[in-house]
Amino acid sequence: MNRKIVLAGGTGFVGRFLEQKFRELQDVVKIISRGNGHISWSDRRSIIDALDGADVVINLAGKSVDCRYNEKNKREIVSSRVDTTQALGDAIKACAKPPALWMNASTATIYRHAEDRPMTEDNGELGTGFSVDVAKAWEEAFFSCRVPGVRQAALRMAIVLGRDGGVIGPYRNLVNFGLGGVQGSGRQMFSWIHIEDVFRIVQFIMEHKTLNGVFNCSSPHPVMNQEFMKQLRVAAGVRVGLPSPRWLLEIGAMLIRTETELILKSRWVVPERLSVKGFTFRYGKLEDALGEIWRS
Repeated sequence: MNRKIVLAGGTGFVGRFLEQKFRELQDVVKIISRGNGHISWSDRRSIIDALDGADVVINLAGKSVDCRYNEKNKREIVSSRVDTTQALGDAIKACAKPPALWMNASTATIYRHAEDRPMTEDNGELGTGFSVDVAKAWEEAFFSCRVPGVRQAALRMAIVLGRDGGVIGPYRNLVNFGLGGVQGSGRQMFSWIHIEDVFRIVQFIMEHKTLNGVFNCSSPHPVMNQEFMKQLRVAAGVRVGLPSPRWLLEIGAMLIRTETELILKSRWVVPERLSVKGFTFRYGKLEDALGEIWRS
């Protein structure tokens, strides 16, 4: 029997990939989104109907953090995550047969800037600042909504790499224009995950019905920024890349309306819980992930 999958906020980079993969498995996919042609966030009755009897609901909703952190954008970043999570929780409570599993996106940015040791689910130290506050509020909204019989898993996702969106496009442009050198000190850690492994983690949690709680969704082999940029140049066949010191990144971030935190924060995250439970990564090494992306 085909499974019923609900993707909330399913029109972004990760959501489109998950939709494609589930449809290839002949699953029935319902999408909740503000875009035309999908179930609207304002249509509570249709959301309840979609959720009722679902095998899994995966919530990916949230305004992109690739913007300047002014007050307007901050409010939208928070509300687009917290409000949609609460709306899903309310709809799940109203279901005659609630979904068996509710997965909610979260972020590896919840941990502190770490250059000294990796952060695991059990011993990781949460950080401070706006991005961390967003992550905390997001997870609090998620775990505060408990529904009997509904298993819950929060996916603390590292930076997702794939060929049809995300960060690879901008980084490819930097490398091709000769700007693919180290960024800042180059010593900040870069935690990442290939989008194929995001889908495989979702499947793994669906299949292992005792799993719940928080999971770091990141490759077991994070690298320093200087190694990440080197591997990008190798994959692109570009020999030289000019470095970008912090002051230049600050100017550039203002010009393109983003924040340097996305580049300069050291995210050193490892997927301890998944590894202990026996999950194996198809693209655990960065060179393999980038090789697949560039070949495609």
